[in-house]
Amino acid sequence: MGTLVEPALLLLLWQSVWALDIPLEVRQPPTIIKQSMKEHIVDPKDTMVIECEAKGNPHPIFSWRRNGKYFNVARDSQASMRRRSGTLDIYAKNNPEQYEAEYQCIASNEYGSAYSNKIRLQLYRAPVWPREILEPVVVSAGLPLVLSCDPPPGPPKPETYWMSSCSYARPFNWPIQTAFPTMQAVRPDRRVSMGVNGDLYFSNVLINDSVADYCCNARFPYKNVIQQKMPVVVKVLTTRTVAEAAPTWLSPTGSSSSILVLQGEELLLECIAAGMPTPRITWTKDGEDLAVTSRMKVKNFNKMIQIPKASFDDVGEYTCAATNRLGYIEHTITVRVKAAPFWLEKPTDLILAPEENGRLVCRSDGAPRPTISWSINGEPIETADPQPNRQVSGDTLIFRSVSASNTAVYQCNASNQFGYLLANAFVNVLHATPRILGPRNELTKVIEGSHALLDCRYFGSPVPELRWSKYGQGNLEGNRFKTHSNGTLEIKRIRIEDQGTYLCIISNIAGRDENQVRIEVKEPIIIVTKPQSMKVMRGTDVRLECGVKADITTPVTTNWLKNKKHVTLGWRISLDESNLVITNVNRGDEGNYTCVIKNELDQKSASAHLMVMDRPNPPTNLELSDPYERTVRLSWVPGDSNHSPITEYLVQYDDDDWLPGKWRNLSTYPGTLNSVILHLAPFSYYEFRVIAINEIGASRPSRPSTRFQTSGAPPDVIPKNLKGVGTWRNNMEISWEPLTYREWNGPKLKYLVWWRRRDSREEWKNATTKWLKYYIYDADTFTPYELKVQAVNDFGMGPESPVVIGYSGEDRPIAAPLNLRVSDIESTQVTVHWDTVTRGSIMGELKEYKVYYWRDSSQLRWHWVNRAMKSKSFPDDVPEPSGTVTNLIPYSNYKMYIVVANNRYEGPPSNSIHFSTPEGVPSAPTSFRIQQRHLDSIYVDWDLPAEPNGIITGYSLKYQTVNATRGEELRVEEFPPNTTSFSIRRYDRYTRYRFSVAARTRLGLGEWHTEESPHYTTETYAQDQVDITTQGWFIGIMCAVALIVLILLIVCFIKRSRGGKYPVREKKDISLEPVDDKDQEGSFDYRSLERITRVSTLPYPRREEERGLQRGQPSIEAMMKRSDSDDSLVEYGEGGEIPFNEDGSFIGQYTGTRRDVRELDFGGSLELHSPMNTIYSLA
Repeated sequence: MGTLVEPALLLLLWQSVWALDIPLEVRQPPTIIKQSMKEHIVDPKDTMVIECEAKGNPHPIFSWRRNGKYFNVARDSQASMRRRSGTLDIYAKNNPEQYEAEYQCIASNEYGSAYSNKIRLQLYRAPVWPREILEPVVVSAGLPLVLSCDPPPGPPKPETYWMSSCSYARPFNWPIQTAFPTMQAVRPDRRVSMGVNGDLYFSNVLINDSVADYCCNARFPYKNVIQQKMPVVVKVLTTRTVAEAAPTWLSPTGSSSSILVLQGEELLLECIAAGMPTPRITWTKDGEDLAVTSRMKVKNFNKMIQIPKASFDDVGEYTCAATNRLGYIEHTITVRVKAAPFWLEKPTDLILAPEENGRLVCRSDGAPRPTISWSINGEPIETADPQPNRQVSGDTLIFRSVSASNTAVYQCNASNQFGYLLANAFVNVLHATPRILGPRNELTKVIEGSHALLDCRYFGSPVPELRWSKYGQGNLEGNRFKTHSNGTLEIKRIRIEDQGTYLCIISNIAGRDENQVRIEVKEPIIIVTKPQSMKVMRGTDVRLECGVKADITTPVTTNWLKNKKHVTLGWRISLDESNLVITNVNRGDEGNYTCVIKNELDQKSASAHLMVMDRPNPPTNLELSDPYERTVRLSWVPGDSNHSPITEYLVQYDDDDWLPGKWRNLSTYPGTLNSVILHLAPFSYYEFRVIAINEIGASRPSRPSTRFQTSGAPPDVIPKNLKGVGTWRNNMEISWEPLTYREWNGPKLKYLVWWRRRDSREEWKNATTKWLKYYIYDADTFTPYELKVQAVNDFGMGPESPVVIGYSGEDRPIAAPLNLRVSDIESTQVTVHWDTVTRGSIMGELKEYKVYYWRDSSQLRWHWVNRAMKSKSFPDDVPEPSGTVTNLIPYSNYKMYIVVANNRYEGPPSNSIHFSTPEGVPSAPTSFRIQQRHLDSIYVDWDLPAEPNGIITGYSLKYQTVNATRGEELRVEEFPPNTTSFSIRRYDRYTRYRFSVAARTRLGLGEWHTEESPHYTTETYAQDQVDITTQGWFIGIMCAVALIVLILLIVCFIKRSRGGKYPVREKKDISLEPVDDKDQEGSFDYRSLERITRVSTLPYPRREEERGLQRGQPSIEAMMKRSDSDDSLVEYGEGGEIPFNEDGSFIGQYTGTRRDVRELDFGGSLELHSPMNTIYSLA
């Protein structure tokens, strides 16, 4: 068989053959003008319509054949034909299946019969999937999976697609971030594919494939009905490791296959492979790399080749190869192309006059080459009445010297095993007077330089001769004039001088006819200023200019098009004459702008492209593939760069299951990439989105990818801050910091703890816990242990931590430091020395040595001191330890002891020692007062320093005028220790002084106290210095107060003396030896108060030390209790040591001021005197 001619080209050839239009009023055989398709699908629930329309003169009569036999429509109660039409209406309420058949329409009149194609009527049946319950599909992770669809067959063939989350009830394992399931299309990727047969293929299964169910959906185009198959649930069994597998074929199977396709039909070549990791598919044709042409599309991630219209160039052997790192396989698909018959030259109607010659040509081709057969009015030409002037020559039917008997409808049938073609063409033998068809005496306006077409449609038999002339003179033919076979005169590049009246004349042996056409030639439209293409930034203003010149007799209109659509004018887009102005350009304004200038005759246009530079459009079609424990490949389709190249992509991720929408940056990649490997944490859910960035800015984020979970892995993080600390003397608490949830790498995280004694040969012991602490019991006190820990999950054990040393619990130290002593005693500091304790007696880790000390008394017996205890720690552990205690108070008596401490306890106290600090310089005097007792003098006085720090030997007073206008020098006055006041005479009432006073010991001056005198004036003194002692109200109040106090004292002492009189022991020196509190006469001796010992204020250890002394002096405690009784009048005394006497009824000795018991001097006796004898005598 020779090379076939393309049917599209040949169709243009036979369409270009001129066919004479026959007016319907001329007698003619029937012509089929409308019919149903060969494959006609109808819905039996509706009226089934089979179309058949024809024309002819006289009007045709219609009849039908069904399955090759006459169909009596009139006798069928459920069928009818429309009036003056052959269209068949079937109302098949009962048994519509009987009408499924092959129908053919016949249109006949007295001049012949025309036949339609054979129309196969098929009934549309509602597609129904069986309502079956599909068992869950259980598959291990990493294995391939095929979910079959098997849709109802149709007709017509349905379109299939797969959806996920099809159930109306929420599955038990539905993701928590979705409140209700919503159907989503299954997105194909390199791993998941939808096959040509409708099945869903998984090259390998992942754990996240089980988060939803799957259902196959079929769309039937006839009714646009979508049917859903019952959903199937996929359960993926997880393992610690996913086994890798070499590629194997899922579709097609085997190593070779073949496909037969008809020319012009769609050719689909598909190769889907299983494997782990997902195989990659490549194609070759006839041993060479496949050259992808414009007729071909590579789809489904290189797994499918689609050729919408197959041709004989597509014949060959196509080899698809699947590869991964474990293997390589091939499959060869042999493609054969056949062709149903198609027209090369279709027969056309013939109008012949008697005795003329003609022919009908029926040329077609196909593979295999079709067989041509002829029929006359539906009867095979072989069995029809023979005619000597008719001859069949292959695909041509030849007529010579025709007569009226040759008038008929001739059918040409070209068929092969893949189909057939049927064409009707009539031969009409008649005499007809020439006539011009269509309007007459038309006015035609044309543009100078254009082509003018003057129509002159005509009919006649025999075919009339046609001639064109201008003003009825001459014959227009040649050069710029051309007469077409249908009567049209074409004038090329018309000029102004071509304007005028043209005459069309037709004639044959039966007569003549003519028609005139007048032409007006106008000037063309010229666009003198064309719009210019621009590249602008978003937000700027644009002006597209369009200047025009045109014929003044033909008004023009201006229209602007954007991408071939009219521009809508508004506040932002407006016209300035014929110019287009766009303000605040945005991305939507980009496109091709065309200025269209037109009038009734002409139209000119000029275009320009407006390019708006902007941030890039977001990427689309995010796809995930090649999943592993810690990586996945993310691919996307880049968005439009908006004329500014994309410099980089930012990949963001969301891994929060509870609060989705918290996007974090993962990494950036060059703008030339659209497929990257992402490094992730195992056993985590991820969603990704991509942001494109150019010089102008960042795009909006892309739509998120499908939710993805990485598979699990053993932990790879070591628990931090491992330590072992004893909480009791025989245990140890092992603790560590927890791993974050992102560091788990798998479910059921636990910790494996290891321990053993240091420097021992014992084996490691271990325990597994889910808590962050583990306790070891029955351990020796403060014993070192080697410790380590590692995280464990269901996928394995993580790395071990470095070995650290921990210690069991500490106990109370059992020994005290010895030989506590001091040296280098200074007034405010002292150096302490002691002997260290043995390491074993510390019962733990040595933390520090702590010295406790307190000021026991002052060397000035009258001075009260604060006995608060202080401490100071010395952490150093050296062979000869020592330390300095500072901030001591001079001229004081101190006591001190020391303890050793570990991290939990302090040990027993050492022996207490006494030491005294030498004299120092005193502190500043207190209660410094400045008074103006007279107008011309200032009086100052002060009290003793708060801390004398020694024996006061005197005072120094410095003073100087503040506003020293007289240039007075600083004056210094020295005073003995018993002088604490000073007066100075002022020069005038405005003079102010600055005074500074300091006390002195034998070591020198102490701190200075400085004050300035107030600003005294004469007037102020006169107003303020009112002697209240001369006021009557003050004298009255004082007298009343004195009287009340006197009365209260008398009443108090009278009540106290009502108990009777007691014998009085004469005063004598009382030693500190313990004696009986009562003498022989039974009287009480108040001088026993002199024997009261100091009350201990020491801490617990020191009190323990002095218990023995207290137990040895029980009478002293009794005396202390009696000294604190209400019978004491010590509180009423003043000053220092005051003698106090009573009458014979009540006697005792009292001190002048109430002093702490610890201040009493036990070195000798005290004689107490009081000026209150008079008051007692009154009682």
